[in-house]
Amino acid sequence: MSSKIRDYNKLAVDILNELGGEKNIVTVARCATRLRLVTQITPEHAKENIAKLPGVITVVEKGGQIQVVIGTNVDKVYNAFIQLVNTDNKIKTSNDNNILNQIIATMSAVFAPFVYILAASGILQGILILIKLASPELEKTGTFGVFNFISWAPFFFLPIFIAITASQHFRCNLYIAVACCAALLSPTWTEFAKLISEGQKIDLFGIALSQTTYASTVLPPLFLVWLLSYLERFLEPRLHSIIKPVLLPLFSLVIMVPLTLLVVGPLTANGAQYIANGYNWFVSLAPSIAGGIIGAVWQVFVIFGVHWGITPVIVENFKQYGQDSFQAFQTIAVIGQVGAALGFYLKTKTQEMKGISLSAFITGLFGITEPAIYGVNLRFKKPFIYGCISASCGGIVAGFFAPHYVAYAGLPGPLTIVNAISPNNPGSFIGVLIGALIALLGPVLLIQLFGTGETVQDAAVVENDNPKILLDEVNITSPMTGHALPLSEVPDPAFSQKLMGEGIAIEPTDNHVYAPFDAEVTAVFENSKHAIGLTLDNGVELLIHVGIDTVNLTNNEFAYHVELHQKVKKGDQLISFNPEAIKQAGYPLITPIIIVNTDQYQFISLTDKTEVTVDDIIFNIKQ
Repeated sequence: MSSKIRDYNKLAVDILNELGGEKNIVTVARCATRLRLVTQITPEHAKENIAKLPGVITVVEKGGQIQVVIGTNVDKVYNAFIQLVNTDNKIKTSNDNNILNQIIATMSAVFAPFVYILAASGILQGILILIKLASPELEKTGTFGVFNFISWAPFFFLPIFIAITASQHFRCNLYIAVACCAALLSPTWTEFAKLISEGQKIDLFGIALSQTTYASTVLPPLFLVWLLSYLERFLEPRLHSIIKPVLLPLFSLVIMVPLTLLVVGPLTANGAQYIANGYNWFVSLAPSIAGGIIGAVWQVFVIFGVHWGITPVIVENFKQYGQDSFQAFQTIAVIGQVGAALGFYLKTKTQEMKGISLSAFITGLFGITEPAIYGVNLRFKKPFIYGCISASCGGIVAGFFAPHYVAYAGLPGPLTIVNAISPNNPGSFIGVLIGALIALLGPVLLIQLFGTGETVQDAAVVENDNPKILLDEVNITSPMTGHALPLSEVPDPAFSQKLMGEGIAIEPTDNHVYAPFDAEVTAVFENSKHAIGLTLDNGVELLIHVGIDTVNLTNNEFAYHVELHQKVKKGDQLISFNPEAIKQAGYPLITPIIIVNTDQYQFISLTDKTEVTVDDIIFNIKQ
């Protein structure tokens, strides 16, 4: 259960330590609410210990990943975490060979980073639907047309978004991936496909091309980038460094685009269509049964983080038919958990849980249910069960109206119900609305009748999340000698924008880092040895990060003189480094020195000196 104070920068360091440090991290990704990590091994009790950290809602181990559920502030933890690890030098095979887990992990890594873009576009489409209903003549205006194409642009250019995120997931060149996928969206290819559909034969290397188009597709660009990653790894060591910058993209384009047009595209596009058709057949055969099943189990899928697997089916339905039934039932399932959070808020007697449940309810209005599920509903069990039961009943009733969404909802929820409004199917909106009301009010009523699931002990628990107290002001000296700079001059936004915390930077004039106070070593980075985390005996938590992007250096440019959890005295040597080797590798030596737990202190004064030694005070801190 997360506490009220959330120091997300400190949380990143704590998670890394619980997982055994940088050397144990294989990959790092994030979605809308979760930090998704793959480790070589999972240390004993790591899952339980991370779940207890302030700012963590819960931890789920699924799909070959350790999924740390944080909520809508996950981006802050992710930004801090990626500063601490070097995933580029950790391309290792996971011990989990389950293909389904790998598919789910891939879908999550690819779609999660831009889900809010799709959600915003879906909401805009819903607004346009309401405008058309209110004033049909506005649909013919240029203003409406502009906003209409704005709302559809992210879906049309979906392969470009996929190229960006998939290239990061599969570790290939982002720009080459974008160039290949952009070729699939070329207007010329669209004209070719139209001619082919009209019966004209167009061939490539003597092989007839299919009429497949790639706007709004998922699987063709995804498989293209996946295969591109293997092609790049084959070509990289075989091309001379002088000509590689030109020949690598050239070979990639002339191999991957034709291969996709001839083989990859038609096979994957047809595969997605067959899967979507199978789902649609089941819904047409028994819509109420489908609605009841989706309403009951969809949020269970969310618990295990495997819900991204359905995305290709939904997107394919919109591409082929301009509508989709799954999101209609999915919305009802989401609203079931939103209603459970609302019911809990109305019933609970504890002020703390009232605040948590109200916050979860408000977040759920935007289609994000993890805070409601983990913060309230699943924690007390009854609300989650009532939410699933009510959503199932809502899905069954909605099924009698054959509901469909006619506009994609990136995050289905209460705000996207209008996406079911369709002139061709007036009952669609009515069905979703009735189903949503059942899902919303059902758990409210059940909780009022049968309780929240809280015990007397739950009501008595008061979390102690107060910051550490410093009785006197504390002075902290510099850990190195050099030229002092404000963080705003550090060429890295994570530091210059103080996302990691308050501090200063030093451009060193020697090659040693010393302990600025008696402390414990609480974070080390074994591969690069470029940084160190300290918890000082006075409670201050420091991150000393030698150089910018030096996490990429693993050729003994740095050396540790201490170990993790070692107690050190002021003046003890912590790190030594080779300045010339670092500069020759092209990395700045500017060293940010960050107070990670900045928000626990009311007053932090920074030195105004431009030249500092290890005897000079750089921080004056007061509670």
